[in-house]
Amino acid sequence: MEDVFQDCRERMDKALQTLGRDFGKLRTGRASTTLVEDVQVDYYQMPTPLNQLASISIPDSRTIVIQPWDKSSIGNVEKAIMKSELGLNPINDGKMIRINIPPLTEERRKELAKVAKKYTEDTKVAIRNIRREANDTLKKRKNNKDISEDEMHSGQEEIQKITDEFVNKAEKAREEKEKEIMEL
Repeated sequence: MEDVFQDCRERMDKALQTLGRDFGKLRTGRASTTLVEDVQVDYYQMPTPLNQLASISIPDSRTIVIQPWDKSSIGNVEKAIMKSELGLNPINDGKMIRINIPPLTEERRKELAKVAKKYTEDTKVAIRNIRREANDTLKKRKNNKDISEDEMHSGQEEIQKITDEFVNKAEKAREEKEKEIMEL
């Protein structure tokens, strides 16, 4: 049964890591490389993530600087950022692109908090699905006479404890992200 618990923990941890990546893409009023690194740029007719075409840096808390390694791609990088749904206005000086992150309005902060809540709910659903699959595995093992009825029930209790632990971690992450979004 230990292998079932281990698999359960690993998969739930991956769900939390995905939540962290999703949160990284939420704009807070601070500059972050995660905002733009996955933007797809048309590079020689191939969609390519921005972080594979350029160095991305944060010189101050409200500015992102993108320096493409291939200077001929700077126009495509600028277009891709403008087309993305990030609502950012890149400034192209021919050598690099600067993006100033404007402070968020109260309305936009509330929208972002709702998005953070949705990401968290999606993660909780994924965690519960993992719990269901782990419980199904235990039931199959009981039906195959690999474990007893009592072992199955104690295993299900342990899986529930693991599930509660990861749901709480997701909730804590949401609370922290919401606090970060709402602070001026």
